[in-house]
Amino acid sequence: MNLIMNISEENLAGTILIVDDQLPNLKILATLLKNNNYKVKKALDGESALISIYKDIPDLILLDIKMPELDGYQVCQRLKAHPKTKDIPVLFISALNEVFDKVKAFEVGGIDYITKPFQEEEVLARVKSQLTIQTQKNLLEKEREILTLERKNLQEEIKQRKETEAILYQSRALISGILTSSLDAIAALEAIRNPRTAKIIDFRCLLVNPIMAKVFNQEPEDLIGKLVVKKIIEKNNPGLFVHFIEVVETGKSLEQDFRYNYQQEQRWYHFIAVKLGDGFAITVRDITVRKNLELELNRLAIKDGLTCISNRRTFDQTIVKEWRCCHRQQQPLSLILSDVDNFKFYNDFYGHQLGDDCLKKVAQTLENTLQRPSDLVARYGGEEFAVILPNTDQEGAIRVAKRIQEAIRLQAIPHEKSKVSKIVSVSIGISSMIPTLETSPDTLIKMADQALYQAKEQGRDRYAISL
Repeated sequence: MNLIMNISEENLAGTILIVDDQLPNLKILATLLKNNNYKVKKALDGESALISIYKDIPDLILLDIKMPELDGYQVCQRLKAHPKTKDIPVLFISALNEVFDKVKAFEVGGIDYITKPFQEEEVLARVKSQLTIQTQKNLLEKEREILTLERKNLQEEIKQRKETEAILYQSRALISGILTSSLDAIAALEAIRNPRTAKIIDFRCLLVNPIMAKVFNQEPEDLIGKLVVKKIIEKNNPGLFVHFIEVVETGKSLEQDFRYNYQQEQRWYHFIAVKLGDGFAITVRDITVRKNLELELNRLAIKDGLTCISNRRTFDQTIVKEWRCCHRQQQPLSLILSDVDNFKFYNDFYGHQLGDDCLKKVAQTLENTLQRPSDLVARYGGEEFAVILPNTDQEGAIRVAKRIQEAIRLQAIPHEKSKVSKIVSVSIGISSMIPTLETSPDTLIKMADQALYQAKEQGRDRYAISL
């Protein structure tokens, strides 16, 4: 980087201190320099000049030689002896008829001189020349400082890179021994950075064991040394690439489950990614068996074991959730409670095996009757079933109840011991309301339960509405 360019007049305009015990000389020089856009300071003797200089360093000093007490030579010697002022350029002022020791002037640190009476062109030329030299000198010094800093940064970068390479070398040796013996898929990857921004743009595979290559239907040699990581990741899980960058930049490990289509089969994998030098190491394990078991357990936790519809626990959680939602939206929430008529007689006459089959058919019929994904049918207990209908008023709930009764009749499940019909029937209680702060889901359930009781009291095989 070259800081020394064309120096404009504006760049040269600086602060000049004139030191002379003769006021006329001061006035002439000050007026001349001010008219040429220089900032001028004045001093009548050596002592006041030194005080002014130490307080505010000027860019150039015009120093008279012949002065009382401290002459120009002595002032210049003091300036050159002080580290703060030693680099200020000094131009001596001398009359043509004075004995002027030019050799001594240069020995004590002067860089040039001007003579009285002043020639304007000469004064301005010498001032401009010295300010130009001083400016170039300052720019050179700044450039030297920048180069020194850049050299230091480069050395530090080289040191860090060597340390990183050493770490990677040791890590590769360790990983290499693990790769061939591990049953897990393992890989080590190196960050590829943009030369200008230093941001990570991809990862290069340094080490890949056969199992990792097999997961992606590749051979190890097809991956090692190649820039294929970003392409593979974005094809299967686009957001994952950013997370891998965070592992490298923050040092925080990443752990996650993911699904992947391996040889035409959806399988589950678990991976752990940890920072390794300027990259990361990743271990991938096939957890398909464990994950499928977890999913099945989760399904069983929300399903009724006999009928395979939602269980009472799911009902309790769902009605609270839908209650809050309808309260927030000020929409009606309806509940249907149904009971298989004379089911105890059915069990006693046909046996528990056929009784269970009957409940399964009723449950599936109820579930098939519902038309919206938001509706929920659940086994409420024994031969009782519940239907939650969000955003449904009383008229809508009645229509659903009628469909349920008709669908059950169409099943035509024999019930010889029923007191109301020769086939299985259900009694239904309906409640509907817009949730308020003064009520709760229990209010809705109690109302539906009372309506169900009324339906049974009125002869069964019918529905009743809570009032």
